[in-house]
Amino acid sequence: MYRLVFAGDDGQLYDHHSLRATGRTGDRFIELNEDDLEKLPAGASLVMVPGGRPVGVSRAGRFSLLERNPWRKGRAWAVGALLPQGYTRTLLPSYQRAQAERPAPLLGYAAVACRDGEMFVAACKTDNPERWAPAHYDSSGLPALVTEKVKQYPANRILRQLAHCALEYHCFTAQNIFYGRWEGGIPVSPACNAGCLGCISKQPAECCPSPQARIEYQPEPGEIAEIAVPHLRSGDGPIVSFGQGCEGEPALAAKTIVKAIEMIRGNTGGGTINMNSNAGFTAGVADICRAGLDALRVTLIGAGEETYKTYHRPHNFDLADVRNSIKIAVSGGVYTSLNLLVCPGLTDREEETRALLELVRDTGVNMIQLRNLNIDPDFLFQHLPPQSGEVLGIPALIEMLREVPGLTVGSFSRPVR
Repeated sequence: MYRLVFAGDDGQLYDHHSLRATGRTGDRFIELNEDDLEKLPAGASLVMVPGGRPVGVSRAGRFSLLERNPWRKGRAWAVGALLPQGYTRTLLPSYQRAQAERPAPLLGYAAVACRDGEMFVAACKTDNPERWAPAHYDSSGLPALVTEKVKQYPANRILRQLAHCALEYHCFTAQNIFYGRWEGGIPVSPACNAGCLGCISKQPAECCPSPQARIEYQPEPGEIAEIAVPHLRSGDGPIVSFGQGCEGEPALAAKTIVKAIEMIRGNTGGGTINMNSNAGFTAGVADICRAGLDALRVTLIGAGEETYKTYHRPHNFDLADVRNSIKIAVSGGVYTSLNLLVCPGLTDREEETRALLELVRDTGVNMIQLRNLNIDPDFLFQHLPPQSGEVLGIPALIEMLREVPGLTVGSFSRPVR
């Protein structure tokens, strides 16, 4: 039996002796079974869902709300897991929150359970997490590396931003710039042309607070190249990526990026230049691709028109523009991925799956990167249009994507040169 896991007011984790574990897909609760779960992977974190009251299944087979801790004074609180890179969540935690509660923090909670003293999570492994394992980051030597590099380029505003991101936000792509390896992020744009519900750098006051602040200046091409050139000369498949969590839409800074790519490629032909984009500004995407972009990753919640429009809230573009940008990149030889924001009960609905597969086949994208959507599911589903159709399940969705000829399915960007 997989037992319900909950937290007490004392901060301790408990497993319930009679209530069985549950998960959530969309607005529906289900009992967790062996097919839904795998052992909690290294690097995962167990966290309390703020304001969440856990839901389990009683011996009589009824869903039951657990209000109080049976063994200690105080309340019982829902628990979820935050997964390391390379793992895709298949079910959400089951809980109820008071309507007056503010939306939960922008995190990707996954359902958990306990059996025989071991913790399990509703997830599946979809990529090799080695490079993104937490053990490789936040080392004791990181502050010294940050100080040394900032001293080396004292006038570079981007580097000062990345120092803050590396040490305060614990951003792995920022830290890689200072470690001199793998994928390093370079923010380039303070502006955005969308108002995504789950934006991690800018949220309206009434919503959940953003976990990080957006840059407030337009970097110069020389500042970008000054960071990118030495990084791309490092070994082991280096990548520099425009379009980070601490910025807006990079394609809006197309003129700056084009000049920066010219400067970068005038100094090194090595490594991969990548851009993470919503691909709504087609003219900018086209200019950057022609300038020598190696890889493009396009973020979208799905290919259903209403779902896309409601979540991304685009300004002066629509899904047709995104599709056109993808086709331009693919036809220009740019390795193109979809950064698919996965939410159980939404992404795996029959109509959403059908629309996604049609977009994949129509555009010829090279890869799907599965990314757990970090948002309060109650807040999300309150804003989305009513959902209909059968829920296929995240594992079934992944299997259908893997059957598309020539399509790679994973969780993060790879070097392409």
